[in-house]
Amino acid sequence: MVTLFRNPGSFDGPASSHVASGLRALLFSAIVIAAFVGTALAHAHRETASPAEDSTIRTAPERVVITLTERVESGLARIEVRDAAGKQVDRGDTAVSKDDPRKISVSVGDLPPGTYSVKWSVTSVDTHSTDGSYRFTIKP
Repeated sequence: MVTLFRNPGSFDGPASSHVASGLRALLFSAIVIAAFVGTALAHAHRETASPAEDSTIRTAPERVVITLTERVESGLARIEVRDAAGKQVDRGDTAVSKDDPRKISVSVGDLPPGTYSVKWSVTSVDTHSTDGSYRFTIKP
């Protein structure tokens, strides 16, 4: 076994062995935590949305636009917009922006006043898939 942090002529005995074991465990824990944090940060999460989450707007948008924290694969992005009855009201033309590959959008027709739910799913360029949902309301 490799002994970490041992200096010849320094403390010997059971107490120093426990300290070295504790330091190895602490080092291992730090490596595991860093690996999980790095993995979690690699996923594409929603950064902004328009209309915004839980917002109330007066004019229907032409498109629902979501900006993510990572670039996404153009063929692997989808946004669905549904009315309060669950009917899909978007035009099914989800697109990734050519100017900013973190931005996806879908067009919607003339939406009447009401509450709408938005569901999105993407695969980022690092192959991680994520999804989410939120609501917005249109009031005259």
